[in-house]
Amino acid sequence: MDKIKVAFYDAKDYDKNSFVEASKDSEFEITYLETRLTPDTVMLADGCDVVCVFVNDDINKSVIDKLVEMGIKLLALRCAGYNNVDIEYAYERIHIVRVPAYSPYAVAEHAIAMLLTSIRRIHKAYIRTRDFNFSLSGMMGFDLHGKTMGVVGTGKIGRILIDICRGFGMNIIAYDKFPAEGSGIEYVTLDELFKRSDIISLHCPLNDESRHMINDKSIALMKKGVVILNTSRGALIDTEALIEGIKARKVGAACLDVYEEESNIFFHDYSGHIIDDDNLARLISMPNVIVTSHQAFLTREALSNIADTTLANIREYLEKGYSVNEVCYKCPKVTDCGQKHQGKCF
Repeated sequence: MDKIKVAFYDAKDYDKNSFVEASKDSEFEITYLETRLTPDTVMLADGCDVVCVFVNDDINKSVIDKLVEMGIKLLALRCAGYNNVDIEYAYERIHIVRVPAYSPYAVAEHAIAMLLTSIRRIHKAYIRTRDFNFSLSGMMGFDLHGKTMGVVGTGKIGRILIDICRGFGMNIIAYDKFPAEGSGIEYVTLDELFKRSDIISLHCPLNDESRHMINDKSIALMKKGVVILNTSRGALIDTEALIEGIKARKVGAACLDVYEEESNIFFHDYSGHIIDDDNLARLISMPNVIVTSHQAFLTREALSNIADTTLANIREYLEKGYSVNEVCYKCPKVTDCGQKHQGKCF
């Protein structure tokens, strides 16, 4: 039997290691490509059955047309989000699958790690004590106990974060377009969440409705000194508005694992270069901002789940003609599309 040929874009060592292990002695023949998928690199997938991509690959109309022209049978996302894919244009052209939940614990725990690092000045203490400076000047933080955490998006990651925050004795409020019934979560409007929260954590998908939900108007509603966490998608935050909010002392701290212009920067080593993104350079230079490079997902457990689920999605689609994890642009637009992922979306 011929092996399933997979073109694997934006491959990193940790990606390759987990997929090599998961595909060992299997029906897959994977070509690992370091480059991102763009209109200029799409031809590298010629002759393959499946294209596998990550969050910063650019699957626009031009790329989709070329994939269809080359006879690619399936686009397999090894991530949960798909804002980098023109899914509406892909409809009736190419089928798409994703990994809806690889490790919600990894992302929620990273958000809390960033929060604690920021408010207890752990990153500063680490640097200071390495110089044998044991002064406590400028190291005062605040308790999480009794503070109000506003969670935007109560999917698996959001609910796990809520459980962690309850362990700290925090008060929880949340906003979600589709509230989790029977969860015991106090749901409020988005404006009320902005007004009441001491800390705001974003765990919602990026779409036309949520893009720049954190902007100058929403920041104006927030408490002075609010802490903003984002481990979801960078463009949920208007970066320039955030910078102005920090400069005005309205935003007390920001913990960002994602950035709206990250696609050509994150996952690469630019330590010997001058970054030409002025907004990112300004954020990193601010003492109350922590930036990590989209690493919230990066645990052994998550990488193993991503590899296993991605290969299972490909196998299921090619064997059955559909996958339970297919992405369809219609799904978020209706309460119940009726398809229930028991067949192809088109």
